Amino acid sequence: MLTIGELASYAGVTVRAVRHYHATGLLPEPERDHSGYRRYDAGAVVELIKIRTLAQAGVPLARVRELLRADTEEFAAAVAEIDKRLRAEIRQRQRHRQQIARLAAGDNLALPPEVVEFLDQLRALGVDERIVQVERDGWIPLAAYTPERVPELITRKRHQITHPQLIDFYLTLSRALDQTDNDSMLTELVDKLATYLTQLADDQGEDYVSGNIEPTLIALLDTLALDTAPPTRRLIELLTQRGWHGWTNLERVHPPGIATETRRPGQ
Repeated sequence: MLTIGELASYAGVTVRAVRHYHATGLLPEPERDHSGYRRYDAGAVVELIKIRTLAQAGVPLARVRELLRADTEEFAAAVAEIDKRLRAEIRQRQRHRQQIARLAAGDNLALPPEVVEFLDQLRALGVDERIVQVERDGWIPLAAYTPERVPELITRKRHQITHPQLIDFYLTLSRALDQTDNDSMLTELVDKLATYLTQLADDQGEDYVSGNIEPTLIALLDTLALDTAPPTRRLIELLTQRGWHGWTNLERVHPPGIATETRRPGQ
């Protein structure tokens, strides 16, 4: 016969836990011997191990009580269901671990692999890390808000980054970030960009340039760009003077009295 301390030790629980299970009615409390001590048999060890295992698996104590009273078939079915739930929780925790790993990896946080690859392309071209950060911070809410559009938009970006004019813009912008009082440099930069955008819109259509992004998302992404790279505000002003307005979503500015041609996607 075992004392309460020995029972707790064999079952891998504390004496306090045994007393708690007595109080809740999960584990029957044996009669005391002539010395006034509780004495437990081997069956109590088995019952206590069952209680401990089910409780550690997250089974509510009320459900544990039901299972302890169940027949062999019902108990086996319940254990199988518990195992299924635990496997699902393990898979979820593994996904959480992967997310944490991506968090530690920087660009991989909440970004699809194709976007990370694009950011690496910018770095390989020598684009300033501050500009890469503007791109990255823009892609994070975009990928979260409209993930289905990421393949289309990143394919367009990949194509555009092969254009020498756009590469030159990125590299010149890198230098302009450190010369915010050099308006002539910004003007030259915007002149090149406006020429490129006009040519691109004439060849591919204005929708190809703008991307047709949700207005509320545009406002958020523009704010991110302005906060990260303040010269962007001056660039937008100069760009508007040259017939293009915006940053995240560029739109051609049409002179008053001239109707804007309606384009369908793909035209």
